[in-house]
Amino acid sequence: MKRGIQYLLKGLTILLPLVVTIALVHWFLVTIESWLRPIWEAILGTKYYFPGLAFLSFVVLAIIIGFSARWRFISKLWELPGNLMQRMPVLRSLYGTITDVFDLMSGKSFSDESVVLVTLPGADVKLIGIVTKKPGQKDDRLSAMLDDDHIAVFLPMSYNVGGYMLIVPRDSVEALDMSPADAMQLTISGGLGKNRQVSEDND
Repeated sequence: MKRGIQYLLKGLTILLPLVVTIALVHWFLVTIESWLRPIWEAILGTKYYFPGLAFLSFVVLAIIIGFSARWRFISKLWELPGNLMQRMPVLRSLYGTITDVFDLMSGKSFSDESVVLVTLPGADVKLIGIVTKKPGQKDDRLSAMLDDDHIAVFLPMSYNVGGYMLIVPRDSVEALDMSPADAMQLTISGGLGKNRQVSEDND
């Protein structure tokens, strides 16, 4: 009986991540299809529409928007809807949080030494964090609050969507050769995930 439970748990650890991942991908594809399919059917007619065209057009649209955002004027136009949401009381928090998460995972606005090992003052405990603000950044409220010898570091929590923002002395952090996305994956999984290091010799 005990061995059967062990096999069951082992099977669940293999199946559940696959099921959840497939479910999320399916939800995303169905959502895009339901939003864009009526538009394409109105343009082409139901006779010429084929499944997958909505998602394909979404990918092409994302590439076009990303390419056109290279120009400052066009980039400002794409930012207008987001700026409007930032002015709405309820949507501001939701949109801002989602934007920050995507920026964090993509490494946007982070320096090469953004992932650090933080040693808590007066203790031997070390935590992996991501530098979010440094002093001297123009028109940034948090940056203006920082002393010259302090930085703001975000410490993600394991198995939880959240974390802590700490203001720590510069001499209490040590730069790590790791991307913000890898640091998030490593800390959120509590170090239990398969975080493989790719050697430069294999590149």
